[in-house]
Amino acid sequence: MTARFPGRTALVTGGGSGIGQDVARAFAREGARVVVAGRSPRSLERTVARIEAEGGHATAIPTDVTDSAQVARLVAATVRHHGGLDIAVNAAGLLTAAGPVGDIDEDEWATLIAVNLTGTMVSMKHQIASMRRNGGGAIVNLSSTLGAHVRVPGTGAYGATKAAVSALTRNAALDHVHEGIRVNAVSPGPIDTAMSYNPGETRADRDERYARQLPAGRVGALEEVTAAVLYLASPQAAFLVGADLVIDGGAAA
Repeated sequence: MTARFPGRTALVTGGGSGIGQDVARAFAREGARVVVAGRSPRSLERTVARIEAEGGHATAIPTDVTDSAQVARLVAATVRHHGGLDIAVNAAGLLTAAGPVGDIDEDEWATLIAVNLTGTMVSMKHQIASMRRNGGGAIVNLSSTLGAHVRVPGTGAYGATKAAVSALTRNAALDHVHEGIRVNAVSPGPIDTAMSYNPGETRADRDERYARQLPAGRVGALEEVTAAVLYLASPQAAFLVGADLVIDGGAAA
């Protein structure tokens, strides 16, 4: 397959693990210069090591996406090191505050809002400012089927933040498409990451649970989400504006 991103610079928040790490590795394999951001320097360095072992190029910049000043420095450093910002993937997020809405811990709620929603907004704000100066770009936000697509008891707090991310994505898409900046989202369902397990659950138990629950009969693979993210960031998706690709094995069908 011909590399789709030679000479392009891709910034991935939440790049230390899970979907963010897999996306960063895939961009590097397809020729991009990759910057990974997140709160854990050790996790980011592991991502960089994996990318370099695969022959790619990556830089780690520890960043708390809830802090606008840190995000501004992240984007500025990306531009300084690589000459511009072409692609941004906002994958930083938390899944906490499980339980009925009437029992939500307000401190956990505030943390979810800060990371999942405000972190995405702040990241887009600084990414868009850079892309304006660069003549355009592509942004892909990680939402969730638990946002605007399906409801699961006990996930109201998390779902509220992700529904807001989906709405913010659509509005940003309309606000900035005339500047050559495309904004889209991916909404994964249950994917093979640590978040797909219930407490104390084995892999076999988890797989059996999703075989019963999902029309596709299985949990999703990381590479299936990553493929959608890279597609949205690629020239092949030039006419997709404000899209929200649902990847959930049919749960929201």
